[in-house]
Amino acid sequence: MPNSAIDRPIDNVIDIFTRKPLSELSNNKLIRMAPELDGLEMLYSNAENPDKLFSIKILAWGLRSNGEVVGLVPWLNKLVICDEINDPLNGQWQGYYDQGVDELFFTAPLHKVIELETAADYYEYQCDSEQDIIQEVPDTIGTHAVLSVDGFKSIALKEIISWRLLNDGSIEAMLIDETKVANTPVLPGDKCLYAADKNKDFRYFFQHNIANKLKSQDPEALAAISLLKDG
Repeated sequence: MPNSAIDRPIDNVIDIFTRKPLSELSNNKLIRMAPELDGLEMLYSNAENPDKLFSIKILAWGLRSNGEVVGLVPWLNKLVICDEINDPLNGQWQGYYDQGVDELFFTAPLHKVIELETAADYYEYQCDSEQDIIQEVPDTIGTHAVLSVDGFKSIALKEIISWRLLNDGSIEAMLIDETKVANTPVLPGDKCLYAADKNKDFRYFFQHNIANKLKSQDPEALAAISLLKDG
């Protein structure tokens, strides 16, 4: 006798958080990452500055289970697919940018597609849990986590050491637990690392240029942070 729970088409099952069919989420999940090592950037615009384009360094490229290769950037408080950014000022993805040759493009570079597809074919993991670690790559763009215990009246900046891709397709940013450091330098995979989103004081990600301005007490950067206090 057919089991109705098993035989029910997965397209009829909706994820309660995303409101999308589970089959779509399964096809779109990330299964492999490749760090961006040549300085390629994402360009975006927002409603407040309609005549300007802004850039942010691409952290890595990700291969989805449906074969699509996408750029990944730290955005607000998570790692986001470039063309899916959700900016408070109605930000919109405008493409990828190679500053070295002043070229705008809209699909992942062929060499990254080949790298990811080849790696995915070579590495086949048998996982027992959705939380099993598939891959861990170093942060190569100087991403910092902003921590605050008092609504941005004061902040602490911590460097992201690496990013872990889990079997369920989610990605965790890894911070150092200073009380557990046994060896230096701390490298990806070290036992002293923990996920930023497990820290109740974690707020946002900033790239190194903003983080360094905050460290040097840059007035404009501090003024920008002050706007977050009531957020």
